[in-house]
Amino acid sequence: MQSERKPLYIQIQQYFKDLILKGEVRENDKIPSEKELMEQFDVSRITVANALMQLAKEGWIYRIPGKGSFVGEGISELLAREMHEADPGLQPEGSVPGLPPAAGNRGGSGKKMQAADQPFPADQESRTIGLVMPLLVDYFSIRLLEGINSVIENSPYHLQIVLTYNSIDREKAAIRDLIRKGAAGLIIFPSDAEMYNEEILSLKLQGFPFVLIDRYLPGVATNVARSDGLVGGELAVNYLWGLGHRDIAICSDSPLPTITVEDRINGYMEALKQKEAMINPALILTDFNVDYSGIDPAHPLYRFIRNQIATAYITLNGRLGLHIYSICKELGLRVPEDVSILTFDDPSPGLHEWGYFSHISQSEIEMGKAAASILLQLFDNAGMKNQGYTKVILQPKLIESQSAGPLRRQ
Repeated sequence: MQSERKPLYIQIQQYFKDLILKGEVRENDKIPSEKELMEQFDVSRITVANALMQLAKEGWIYRIPGKGSFVGEGISELLAREMHEADPGLQPEGSVPGLPPAAGNRGGSGKKMQAADQPFPADQESRTIGLVMPLLVDYFSIRLLEGINSVIENSPYHLQIVLTYNSIDREKAAIRDLIRKGAAGLIIFPSDAEMYNEEILSLKLQGFPFVLIDRYLPGVATNVARSDGLVGGELAVNYLWGLGHRDIAICSDSPLPTITVEDRINGYMEALKQKEAMINPALILTDFNVDYSGIDPAHPLYRFIRNQIATAYITLNGRLGLHIYSICKELGLRVPEDVSILTFDDPSPGLHEWGYFSHISQSEIEMGKAAASILLQLFDNAGMKNQGYTKVILQPKLIESQSAGPLRRQ
């Protein structure tokens, strides 16, 4: 058959599109797990991951870390567009059979709008905005806070910061406590977790004014300000590839499957796929925690670097980039002559126009400003019906410096 000549990951994508088109799976229905798909199609995990990544990128599905993949919200609109492109005569006038009608609208200027529940009006007597964050341990967090403060300081509101120490239980307690104390609204930087915080979903259902920052809940419409992690992962690979590197590792400091990590790794895989390069699972280092109190020669990351399995490292935060630099220094490896390091976010204070580390900038000051501005706008529009959700998605930027250089041929 003609379909058998198509790449396997495309066949898997088409299989799910056909199921959705026939109405056999509907909006928010769960689809089989990666393991089940591997067995059903007799393919590798990488093939399944490629298929699901593309389906998520196009909006057919959304993925919840620790729970699985689900048919996307508003799928009827996507199907209608797909059917129309294939044959204008098939364009349905109403919703696709078996699927609810698509809801929402889209705004311009890079801000996506979706229909919202009617929000609680902000308490005009309350002037507190709660900022819920995992930690304040790096310059990314400090710059994010700088952006938020620059907007809040010119408003009648004041900021109360609560750190959750990356605990979802503390995050839940912080949200409840801030609301109990009369906070007018919240800015939430979600903790690393394998599942959603039910308190955040409860805020959405109640219409309480809040904005997510840096991370989002895939498949769940909320106000959010974040960077495009998929594009960031592609930028990182394309830059190092252009320097001659082929053994490029991407690494996280926590095994928890957050959506931010998933987006960046998907971007990494997409860039390699576009170059028709083999995706080596051994170069995707996400299965361990990193203890920043010291360097442990028994740690798998230390052994990986010592064995020089990769010539370049993409780290998913700046702190991890500094840690890898310290390991290289202890091992006598030169940066960037022997090992190149490209970090997400600048681990330096940014007090000068230059810094040592080449990095993917997420424009965190602008991200903080956007989150605070969205929340203030929610206060101004309190009580208005159908005001929609605002998504500000910033495009990451590559900042070239000294920690990444051309591959030195042996």
